[in-house]
Amino acid sequence: MRIVFMGTPDFAVPSLKSLHAAGHELVLVVTQPDRPAGRGRKLTSPPVKTAALELGLPVDQPESVNTDEFTARLTELAPDLFVVVAFGQILRQKLLDIPPQGSVNVHGSLLPDYRGVAPINWAVVNGETETGVTTMYMARTVDTGAIIQKRATPIGPDETAGELYDRLSNLGGELIADTVGLIARGEAPRIEQGTPGVGYARKLKRADGIIDWTLPAKRVHDHIRGMTPWPGATTRFGKRMLLVTRSVVGRSGESAAPAEPGTILSLGDGIEVAVDDGSVRLLEVKPEGKRAMAADEFARGYRPEVGDRLGDGEGA
Repeated sequence: MRIVFMGTPDFAVPSLKSLHAAGHELVLVVTQPDRPAGRGRKLTSPPVKTAALELGLPVDQPESVNTDEFTARLTELAPDLFVVVAFGQILRQKLLDIPPQGSVNVHGSLLPDYRGVAPINWAVVNGETETGVTTMYMARTVDTGAIIQKRATPIGPDETAGELYDRLSNLGGELIADTVGLIARGEAPRIEQGTPGVGYARKLKRADGIIDWTLPAKRVHDHIRGMTPWPGATTRFGKRMLLVTRSVVGRSGESAAPAEPGTILSLGDGIEVAVDDGSVRLLEVKPEGKRAMAADEFARGYRPEVGDRLGDGEGA
């Protein structure tokens, strides 16, 4: 099939590569413009652009795909299908109508649950034990089009959103190749979405990362792993901001916390912190302006003490 592929981050790369490996004719790869990144604000290409050039594919990076000029360019290419994976721009209906086989999207949840831009993070934050990827025909309203296929996978109890992101990226690559094969053979179903059991997975803000130690142990742990790697699960240790990058549930289900939430209960095998119904053990942290390190190493270097509190400016 003649395909125009639209995608930007590394999540979309396995989908691009799988379609290329399947022998489809990728007539154009569309991605976001290069942007400044990193401390030096160096102009950096999107991962999809890098992958496409390595595959020898043509690339275009319009500020907007919805201009009349770019719409005409895509029309002239006469694609059979658009495949859109984490592209970052909303396509107007005039664009969606160009390919005769439709426009297909890969979404990182089991639709209709977790529609929106951050489905992986919110599934982890909410303590889900299963998620997956969905391929669907794109519609005027975002993430509401008819479903073609789904593929489920369990979420590990200590798996971070970043780790799950990588797995779903690869799973999406496998699924889109199957889906496009079905479309090419005229065998793709159109399954209308029902009412979501879990609502919109809104975009994350930095403030979402702040840890609330008054929550139960499992919810605190799920929040930490759901915010990792971005925006990062943060708390305050004295005047220093601390990023928590790895944790496990410690004591859980107790009738009352043994100390005020946020209090350091023990040091040694990680840093044990009191929460609403027990404790959470911090295994890896990143002090502000420093590298990530094991919690034990942090304890030796920064000398927190049992009884110090995280999150309220008191402590070291």
